[in-house]
Amino acid sequence: MSLNVANCDRCGKIYMKNNYGLCPNCLREMEKQYETCLKYLRENRACSIQELSDATEVPVKQIVKFIREGRISIKNNPNMAYECDVCGAQIREHNMCDACRSRLTKEARNMAEDEQRKKQQTEQEKHASFLIKDRLQDRTK
Repeated sequence: MSLNVANCDRCGKIYMKNNYGLCPNCLREMEKQYETCLKYLRENRACSIQELSDATEVPVKQIVKFIREGRISIKNNPNMAYECDVCGAQIREHNMCDACRSRLTKEARNMAEDEQRKKQQTEQEKHASFLIKDRLQDRTK
């Protein structure tokens, strides 16, 4: 039997488990922050994330989380951008910039090609060992 309680990711208090990983108080506070951000963005479409954070006192990290969750759209806010998770370049969508994404794709492709080459070498070595074995058997006959 397991208890249906957990510690809040934000404040550490014990609460009844939910999908957010937050206690009811922190969840209410996060929703207030979200509403505050939306209200400010409606009035100041040209602001940056740092300006939004300074004006609303909501941490940049939380604002980026709202954007990544799709709760805040930055399509109509031309100066809104956040950092790439890998290199820190300013981006407006996804978690990585195009350069990091293409580098990751290239590295994955190279790894797959290396694995394929190793597999082919192993197959060739197996085939070569059978040939030597066959030759030795032919000599003994």
